Amino acid sequence: MTSSLRNTLLIGLSSAAVAAGLTAGPAAAAPAPLPGLPGLTWTACGPAGLGQECAKLSVPLDHADPGGRQVELAVSRIRSTDPAARRGTLLVVPGGPGGSGVQRLSGKGAALVRELGGAYDLVAFDPRGVGGSVKADCGIADEDRHLVTLRAWPAADGSIGENVERSRRVAEACARNGGAELRGLTTANEVRDMDRLRAVLGETRISVWGNSYGTYVTAQYAQKFPHRTDRLVLDSSADPDPRTVAQGWLRGMARGVDDRFPDFAAWAAHPDRAEAGLRLAERPEDVRPLILGLAARLDRSPRPTTTPGVPLTGNLLRQALQNALASDAAFEGFARLVREAGTPTATPALPPELAGPMPGPDATAVVGVVCNDVRWRGSVRDHERAVTADRAAHPLTAGMPANITPCSFWKGGPVAKPVRVTDEGPSNILMIQGLRDPNTPHVNGLKMRAALGARARLVTVDRGGHGMYLSNGNACGDRTVTRFLLTGERPATDVTC
Repeated sequence: MTSSLRNTLLIGLSSAAVAAGLTAGPAAAAPAPLPGLPGLTWTACGPAGLGQECAKLSVPLDHADPGGRQVELAVSRIRSTDPAARRGTLLVVPGGPGGSGVQRLSGKGAALVRELGGAYDLVAFDPRGVGGSVKADCGIADEDRHLVTLRAWPAADGSIGENVERSRRVAEACARNGGAELRGLTTANEVRDMDRLRAVLGETRISVWGNSYGTYVTAQYAQKFPHRTDRLVLDSSADPDPRTVAQGWLRGMARGVDDRFPDFAAWAAHPDRAEAGLRLAERPEDVRPLILGLAARLDRSPRPTTTPGVPLTGNLLRQALQNALASDAAFEGFARLVREAGTPTATPALPPELAGPMPGPDATAVVGVVCNDVRWRGSVRDHERAVTADRAAHPLTAGMPANITPCSFWKGGPVAKPVRVTDEGPSNILMIQGLRDPNTPHVNGLKMRAALGARARLVTVDRGGHGMYLSNGNACGDRTVTRFLLTGERPATDVTC
């Protein structure tokens, strides 16, 4: 995009705004639960001074049987301290699948209070399978629960035989051990649980800030319950195509990493890195071959690390890179890992998230939702061909985004038919998307934008990283989202910040 076009769009952002559609006037106090629903018992929790409270929400294990077995979800809130300014509830929906809403509210609560004042009660919940909510556990073996094995990285020669066997093994473990709790891990259930929480909070309509996978959840909620939505923010969206869903999201990461890597290369070649010993090359264009060459050497000869029994392999380095690209703040840690891996006398220290297996329920939640939502396409041979092509086109991700997963061997098929996101419904959605997002690339966010049509406006932020509002974005993007949440005003057209 040319600088002149960016300037034109930025001018449009500051001068043209329209009402977002359904809005509500200030409410004097938080409403009571709707008739027939129990209230929530709140207790103090979270960081000191934030005023965060926690409770348990009861929901049906199977929403088709509302009088059947009930399970509990962990819920958290930060109440508005200004009843005169309060206009409703803002639900914070995390990414994932596998992200904790309670933790996200703890991390973003202070920033939200600064931005929004007392306009909202800020509320979040842990989806099924996560944090303090009802858990499922497939009994996945320890060696299969590392992030670098849950993500199906091909072997050094590009073969996927080991990935096929691991995927089959995980799917079989889930079929044996997952039970009804595993079958309950779906986007459709998270959407229904959102609406149960809305009703228990006594809100006729609710505002939502969804991040990453949470944008898909929020879009599904807007599709199923359009009349119960107030102001919706979709932060870092992916393609909502119901035929592919998470399989398509995974494949998008290859493009996303390529889009984002130049930001890291420029950072790692900057002279300012020299004093800390983190300047990896003198020119940005030399950083990519350095990383690819190091990964290839680690493929052949993994390095011992400070974590006994977990060597640094080429694929573990590639996974560390993918993680680091989510935020500029992680660049330093990855550059240090590269330095240590390239120094014969050093012992590399792994990032904590890569140093050991994920807890069983966490791994189950990551796998369960994406496999329960939609049937994954492609035979083993199809995946072999796709991995070969993807490795050639996108060496930084080495074929992982196109590889086979347990979903190819999932027992019982999808739990519910995926819902197509459409342009039918109130025009009350604001999307915000980074130009260089390693996980949800901008080109895929445009597919969500196209699906929503006139219901949405898109703010494109000329930044890298995953998650824009109050995170990796810029003042222009933050200001636009905040104004929308406070006043209902959106840009008249899609804009760039």
